[in-house]
Amino acid sequence: MLEKRNFYINGAWVAPREGRDLDVIDPSTEEACAVISLGGQADTDAAVAAARAALPDWMHADPADRLVLVKRIGEIYAARADDMAQAISLEMGAPIDMARTSQVGAGAAHIRNFITAFEQVRFIEPLGDHAPDDRIIREAVGVCALITPWNWPMNQVTLKVIPALLAGCTMVLKPSEIAPLSSIIWSEILHEAGTPPGVYNMVNGDGAGVGTQLSTHKDVDMVSFTGSTRAGIAISKNAAETLKRVHLELGGKGANIIFADADEKAVHRGAAHCFNNSGQSCNAPTRMLVERDIYDTAVETARHLAETTATGPAHQTGRHIGPVVSQAQFDKIQDLIAKGISEGARLVAGGLGRPEGMNRGYFVRPTVFADVSNDMTIAREEIFGPVLSIIPFDSEDDALRIANDTVYGLTNYVQSSDGARRNRMARHLRAGMIEMNGKSRGAGAPFGGMKQSGNGREGGIWGIEDFLEVKAVSGWDSTAD
Repeated sequence: MLEKRNFYINGAWVAPREGRDLDVIDPSTEEACAVISLGGQADTDAAVAAARAALPDWMHADPADRLVLVKRIGEIYAARADDMAQAISLEMGAPIDMARTSQVGAGAAHIRNFITAFEQVRFIEPLGDHAPDDRIIREAVGVCALITPWNWPMNQVTLKVIPALLAGCTMVLKPSEIAPLSSIIWSEILHEAGTPPGVYNMVNGDGAGVGTQLSTHKDVDMVSFTGSTRAGIAISKNAAETLKRVHLELGGKGANIIFADADEKAVHRGAAHCFNNSGQSCNAPTRMLVERDIYDTAVETARHLAETTATGPAHQTGRHIGPVVSQAQFDKIQDLIAKGISEGARLVAGGLGRPEGMNRGYFVRPTVFADVSNDMTIAREEIFGPVLSIIPFDSEDDALRIANDTVYGLTNYVQSSDGARRNRMARHLRAGMIEMNGKSRGAGAPFGGMKQSGNGREGGIWGIEDFLEVKAVSGWDSTAD
């Protein structure tokens, strides 16, 4: 069992004022690996009050000083990389090699990219030559509640904390109670970096407790939330009472459209992407739309990949997927696999239960369904597990219709050697991100969705701007600058 750390408020580790203890479960073993305290209203109030008191000085600090702090955070994060990887692997089940590369690496990349993007921010600039005495001022939104999920802990924490710091906001972070250990290490990093007291605070808690307290708090100016669409709707309703700014990164049901002229690795690449992180990614390409001419071959390729994808404990080195994060998540995935079978989808790999030889841990068999219709539950709901649904299509228009027939709009994928067709698809697909022919988005590209996948954009200059207000000033005295 790891040593229990409490809350980080006003520059110090403090004991909870109220609340209860909660076991953190290792999903590879189903055993408790740590204990945390869940905060209550008094803890939330103390953290928000610290952030509110620190806001004036931090908001009006020299932006160059805020940049120096973020650079220092990046250096210490790199030095603590293995500690962070061990924590992520233990708390949410990412295989340790993946935790060291993709999981920890995502946070490091975001810190670097925000440092680069910060050069583009103009906190005071002229409106234009036509209005020489007008200025546009960008200033911090204020006190921000940052509520992050368990599936990519440092990816999401850095996407929120770093731009908020650079913008001049103060904040309260509430990490997922399922995977809080990485955020405790993150808080240690910010403390070591010399973050001024009250600028950054962290309180553990669940959504119904600290999450609701933050989203309804009168002294919180903005909520940035990543998680389920259901929770995002609840947060929006709570925040409406005080007209907070709300930034939501929610679920997805990505369509991966594979045309007959796609490269020979397209199906393998798409299925592997679906299974990555045990399927626990909001931008996973979980609906594979395949042109009918190559449909049977694609199903066979996906079946082979699923049957050769190894599963294993998170602490084990090597190329495999780990468990899903919790009993609740395991049960949900099993229910949806059963629903796919009962609704008539053809199960070609995987299925119900744990992989062969495993009787403990939240391990799910990499699963492939073929002959899925887009009205089936497994094509409509976000499963958040290693489950791929393959759907045939007959034409470009047919593919577009199926892909856009969803309440979600996060990431879609296109595989084709026809550049003109790729461009047409990119323009007509209703999603915040389109990735084509296996090419990932470039550094600093915005991350975010449409429809019930949320609003706002994270990453790059867009991610910083989400934490800034815009003020129009006339009558500016340029001689006093």
